[in-house]
Amino acid sequence: MKSSHLKQSALCMLLVLALSGCAQLEKAIDGRPSGRSQARTEDKPRPRAERAEKAERSSRAERQAPDRDDIALREGINLYNEGEFNAAIKRLNSNDMNRASLRNRLAALKYTAFSYCVTGRQAQCRSSFDRALRLDPGFDLGPGEHGHPLWGPVFAKAKQSAAR
Repeated sequence: MKSSHLKQSALCMLLVLALSGCAQLEKAIDGRPSGRSQARTEDKPRPRAERAEKAERSSRAERQAPDRDDIALREGINLYNEGEFNAAIKRLNSNDMNRASLRNRLAALKYTAFSYCVTGRQAQCRSSFDRALRLDPGFDLGPGEHGHPLWGPVFAKAKQSAAR
């Protein structure tokens, strides 16, 4: 009885660790402010500042009307965060992601790899990391994701193999 309780506790801890590294990407996808200070209204805008402001407004408008790949990515990450790993894999590999931006495809592959690793499918986890590294040789995990006991070693091997 104690052995199964220990196993269940260990799995719960691994799940908590898996989910803890997800907050940074979700903030970036949701378009939350990065902490930059706002320009003072009494300052007279310069032409460069006006262009930057126009680009920021345009960027905000794009975020308000997300593309199908943004929606698919957000839904896939939400499924992952809810512990629905197989559903997350399915959503992150959907047709909506085929024409996604490089950033979204890499994020989808990362969460797909995480989902495979959490469900004990190391070969598919490694394959997802390999695909991400083929898309972007500079692809890397976040600081809190590297030391994860399930996917950290798998990613390290994939990164090492890609460097050859």
